Amino acid sequence: MDTSTSATNSTSLQISHFILTGLPGIHEWQHWLSLPLALLYLLTLCANILIMVTIQREPMLHEPMYHFLGVLAVVDIGLATTIMPKILAIFWFDANAISLPECFAQIYAIHSFFCMESGIFLCMAVDRYIAICHPLQYPSIVTEAFVLKATGFMMLRNGLLTIPVPVLAAQRNYCSRNEIDHCLCSNLGVISLACDDITVNKFYQLMLAWILVGSDMVLVFSSYALILHSVLRLNSAEATSKALNTCSSHLILILFFYTGIIVLSVTHLAKKKMPLIPILLNVLHNVIPPALNPMVYAFRTHELRLGFQRLLALGEKLAN
Repeated sequence: MDTSTSATNSTSLQISHFILTGLPGIHEWQHWLSLPLALLYLLTLCANILIMVTIQREPMLHEPMYHFLGVLAVVDIGLATTIMPKILAIFWFDANAISLPECFAQIYAIHSFFCMESGIFLCMAVDRYIAICHPLQYPSIVTEAFVLKATGFMMLRNGLLTIPVPVLAAQRNYCSRNEIDHCLCSNLGVISLACDDITVNKFYQLMLAWILVGSDMVLVFSSYALILHSVLRLNSAEATSKALNTCSSHLILILFFYTGIIVLSVTHLAKKKMPLIPILLNVLHNVIPPALNPMVYAFRTHELRLGFQRLLALGEKLAN
């Protein structure tokens, strides 16, 4: 009889939704941040769509490096769109409530797109490594089929290995607190509200970070170490400059992306003392790179700038 009553009480305490409280410590004026965030989101959409259209329309950009850049643009739009509409709804309309299924879906999308971005950076690093260190074999190795297989592998890898994150979170028992001190459904923030043991959740989150993002980071920087070693052995200063210039934009974005991850990891350890900093950095790290990626490539890639100019010229002709 007591067991039945206990089970009934436990079921009745199950919560039906979470409350995203926003940025801790600045709830009163956090809506002022909505304008720069909205502009960043708009820039992300416009810049990445422009990249995709330009690559699709320009025959000279139908090369593996630009195909990977097009995939990166799709991933950037997906990552930003996963979080920004809800964040803006919280800041503008106080729409703090989020259902459990919606929250778990957001957890999956964030992890999947984030790991996909890391995977595409790895594909682009391998592409540059083969192009610079093995230029004669490049046309036969990095073909259209190679790009499709590499992209498909990354989609399967990240799509499948991130499924357990929201599944494990959904299996936890949420029976009392439902307020998350965040603007989005962070996996660690959500499972911290669970009434039962979350050791498995934390272990899988850590394992996922090391296996996917950690291994990508090691391979990316290993590729660039080999590239640098190969380039410095060139006798011609002009050839050295050209080789470094072809991968400089990619290296800038990689350094920004992985440095952001390291900074986030370090600040997360000090979350109790400064709760606002890691949460704000988490939001910015999901918004700034998607807006920055196309801009860096646009400024530093001559062929892409030519493509933009032709596209804008075509737009002006159609407008007239």
